[in-house]
Amino acid sequence: MKRVVGSPGTWSGMALRVSQCVFAAASAAAMSSAFGSLNYSAYFYLDTALVLQFLWSMGFACQDIFALRNKKDLHAEPELVLLRVIGDWVLAILMFSGSCAAASVTIFFIKDVKFCAEYRRLPCGQFELSVALAFITWSLQAASSFSGLWLVVSFF
Repeated sequence: MKRVVGSPGTWSGMALRVSQCVFAAASAAAMSSAFGSLNYSAYFYLDTALVLQFLWSMGFACQDIFALRNKKDLHAEPELVLLRVIGDWVLAILMFSGSCAAASVTIFFIKDVKFCAEYRRLPCGQFELSVALAFITWSLQAASSFSGLWLVVSFF
């Protein structure tokens, strides 16, 4: 099956990667700028996963832009596409686990022990914002992972 360079699939893949970069950067910035966020392992793990997500997506967004600009076909070698899909799945799992862990700590602080009401210096609003943006990043990563999976299946 010959892929047409500049097809809507290439453009949508690039849009997914750029969106992942934007949301991962926003979530990491919200978490990193929150006072005391690195004191909690779930937040530190999420921040690390977000930085990895940003770097991974930025690299492939640049590769997609280069391919569109120079009319290259990124889907010519199935082995490279398979490695890309495996990396997407690994990052999707890291993002989901980090988002869930950070969300559980945030809910624990706000609802269970009421740390946010007692300690005003704890920026629970920033924690909530970062977790929400991380879940959006994960959903975009999951969409990218599933579309990559269908592309790998189409090779065989």
